[in-house]
Amino acid sequence: METVGQIIRKKRESLGLLLRQVSAYVDIDQAILSKIERNERKPNKDLIFKIAEILQLDKEELLIQFMSDRIADEIADEDCASRVLKVAEQKIKYIKSHQ
Repeated sequence: METVGQIIRKKRESLGLLLRQVSAYVDIDQAILSKIERNERKPNKDLIFKIAEILQLDKEELLIQFMSDRIADEIADEDCASRVLKVAEQKIKYIKSHQ
């Protein structure tokens, strides 16, 4: 299963784009993009959308990967991680049904 960073690097390389080209387009330092690709730094939601645009990735799919990475990083070390996800899913359904 690929992380957001791996997805970004793989797509950037398949398009033949250099780190400096993508980083200039999304207006960040080349070193930051490199760290994102190596999963040493987490992008924010706005940056995910900009990167998706230049790399011709589906914005929603990249956002899903981004959010799932964040959640997995947060709870991966917990013994009850699977239960947490199930309860969170129920809470989301409840919140959406009461909006």
